[in-house]
Amino acid sequence: MKITVIGTGYVGLVSGVCFSELGNEVICVDHIEAKIEMLNRGEVPIYEPGLQTLIANNRERGRLRFSTDLGASVKHAEVIIIAVGTPSLPNGQANLSFIEQAASEIGQAMNGYKIIVTKSTVPVGTNERIRDIIAQHSKEPFDIASVPEFLREGTAVSDTMNPDRIIIGTDSEVVRERLTELHRSLTSNIIVTDIRSAEMIKYASNAFLATKISFINEIANICEKVGADVTKVAYGMGFDQRIGASFLKAGIGYGGSCFPKDTQALIQIAGQMDYDFKLLKSVVEVNREQRFNVIRKLESLMGHLAGKTIGIWGLAFKPETDDVRDSPAFEIIAALTEMGAKVKAYDPIAAENFRRNCDVDSLIYCDTAREAAWQADALCVLTEWKEFQHIPLSEIESWLKSPYLIDGRNIYKEEQLANTQLVYYSVGRPGMNRGVKEPAPYILL
Repeated sequence: MKITVIGTGYVGLVSGVCFSELGNEVICVDHIEAKIEMLNRGEVPIYEPGLQTLIANNRERGRLRFSTDLGASVKHAEVIIIAVGTPSLPNGQANLSFIEQAASEIGQAMNGYKIIVTKSTVPVGTNERIRDIIAQHSKEPFDIASVPEFLREGTAVSDTMNPDRIIIGTDSEVVRERLTELHRSLTSNIIVTDIRSAEMIKYASNAFLATKISFINEIANICEKVGADVTKVAYGMGFDQRIGASFLKAGIGYGGSCFPKDTQALIQIAGQMDYDFKLLKSVVEVNREQRFNVIRKLESLMGHLAGKTIGIWGLAFKPETDDVRDSPAFEIIAALTEMGAKVKAYDPIAAENFRRNCDVDSLIYCDTAREAAWQADALCVLTEWKEFQHIPLSEIESWLKSPYLIDGRNIYKEEQLANTQLVYYSVGRPGMNRGVKEPAPYILL
């Protein structure tokens, strides 16, 4: 098929490249000229394993192009995929201005029947708004569909090529057949719904996963008080098919471009319908509070943090990505500097993105993990990069001025602590903690 993808962020770029890998003729469009110039030079504006190779291969085969000319790209296409950003407004609602702009420009460029597919995460009813905007600008026939994405940054290519399921929301039999054909080689698990249900599936899925993360973090906090190990608790829970093992990893909470934005947007959607989504509000509150456990533990170990040097390992919200959107590192570093601490930070990929978005002028960016830890009064692991897991703890101990290690992602195992004098704190694993005073477990009689 001839496909045009509007937007070259994580969703648009990965989706477009993967569709070209399947043999389709794809044009990826973006209004940011510098980004398109970069892609045409063979450079990739985002860090995503495997993506650059796919881009090079499919450009060489003539199946993938990049352009700033939305009008010409729309005219060329049979299927037009909208994959622009829907960032949060200050009140938590999704900002649909980019969606509306794309719909307007599509309508002005229509030259025959098109299938308009929305991959952006949008509130329920948005596709009807897209239909209205296009119809205001064009008398040409078209159909709309909602095909939400479920890719994860860091594994986006694999997730796109090997999806759990494909959701197609449409009221057209023609669209159902064409989009089923487009996705058939990816999976046989293709679910066709009405458009509004497809829009809701995306929000409901992300909200539920965010709920699992906040739930296991609350369990971790209880484990610390009663002497249980959250990793063993999660392992045992995960074998229950009604629960599943995914997203039961305790830590310092979720971040990124999806969970924070989508949970807030769903709360707003519910509020507009006069429904108070109390559970999801608590999920958001728990997640934000979880980040500050790192600060509280540092204070319990060291007292006042003013004048202390704190090393930070990890600035991306998760490993294998350079995305720092809503990373817990922002609030943790801001709190540390406000308390008078000197902060040195290192991330193998995301440091430049963090620097562009961080307003803490005093933050020191380091080129290596060793530099960030060197002569620090404490070291905090905020992102579970494999690089950090492979550094011997005895070596980390030799770098530190004081032997305090806060493992916010539970990346180290008990045997790694052997033969060190590190004062170690993890999340929800009191039996692993070394040199940390914990309350005595409850004894139920």
